[in-house]
Amino acid sequence: MQVPLLDLRAQYAGLRDEIRRAMDAVCDEQRFVLGPTVERFEARMAAYCGVRHALGVSSGTDALLVALMALGVGPGDGVVTTPYSFFATLGCIVRLGAVPLLADIDPGTYNIDPRSAAALLADPPARFRGVTPRVLLPAHLFGQAADMDPLRALAREHGLRVVEDACQAVGAEYPGGGRAGAMGDAGCLSFFPSKNLGGFGDGGMVLTNDAGLYERMRRLRNHGMEPKYRHELVGGNFRLDALQAAVLDVKLSRLDEWHAGRRRRAARYDAALAGTAIGAPEARYRDSGLANFHTYNQYVVRASGRDARRRRLERAGIGCEVYYPVPLHLQPCFARLGYRAGDFPHSERAAAETLALPVYAELTDAMQDCVVDHLTASGD
Repeated sequence: MQVPLLDLRAQYAGLRDEIRRAMDAVCDEQRFVLGPTVERFEARMAAYCGVRHALGVSSGTDALLVALMALGVGPGDGVVTTPYSFFATLGCIVRLGAVPLLADIDPGTYNIDPRSAAALLADPPARFRGVTPRVLLPAHLFGQAADMDPLRALAREHGLRVVEDACQAVGAEYPGGGRAGAMGDAGCLSFFPSKNLGGFGDGGMVLTNDAGLYERMRRLRNHGMEPKYRHELVGGNFRLDALQAAVLDVKLSRLDEWHAGRRRRAARYDAALAGTAIGAPEARYRDSGLANFHTYNQYVVRASGRDARRRRLERAGIGCEVYYPVPLHLQPCFARLGYRAGDFPHSERAAAETLALPVYAELTDAMQDCVVDHLTASGD
């Protein structure tokens, strides 16, 4: 049985006519860059995420970049984050000439461990003692919010601004604290097609409650221009296309339904994998009473012999993926930062043991049974 890691065609089949009408409306209006369609979507996303301002941008990467730029992050500044994330988390820091100050992850959630971050700030490596920490950048991995209460307390203690990388966690809730991306100074979302809320190409968003920060990001999004052809800031072309906003606006109405479908599939995996050698992902806020305690952008298991199991699944036509096979501190382009293997054991172990399985609302029981059978089988 063929089981794709994600079946966007099945999702599109139920939305085709509505999406086409929304796209046709943009084509009739001929306002393709920013404009009223983007503004409507921004307002709906701000309401959904529980923030005052939402700014549509060209990608999740550019959301991170414009947030850091708006906070004035530059050479000599330190950004505390994790080595276990998508490349953009560190890439945006380094592009601005700033320094990633890395803390290990919590092995249960894969999110930054507040204790590791606290230890880093109390006693940074000698080579970073001339670096001034400016920002704390937690990444909410796989659809579950990082432990934000101790992280925000740590930021207050050290005078840090908080930028959330919520690119994998749109809609995820945190006990007593709101949604991922709405708990810091700025929160960044990605609308890459594989995300729970995915467009028909690249797209992203920055969330904030800070009117001044929003205004600065709004200018930076369009080359720092305000008014037309006057540039007091050097920004970039970080604008969201109206066609993407139209697609995303249609999908937003189904987002919580899709989250619920992913949780049902995750619960079924949890039950099927209980008592096996496969470690199911931890849903730390399951008993919090929150609807979106986890949104399962990925369903990530731990397994000994991970690579052999992956090959077996792929031979059977079952989609799977490793997020992420090389932690960021060991990527060749960051070698100059001086990190070494063994510096972040939890991140390195996760890179060696984790495997993402198909999880989406359209997945069937038979497809899940096929995944579990091949995953838990013995042999190569």
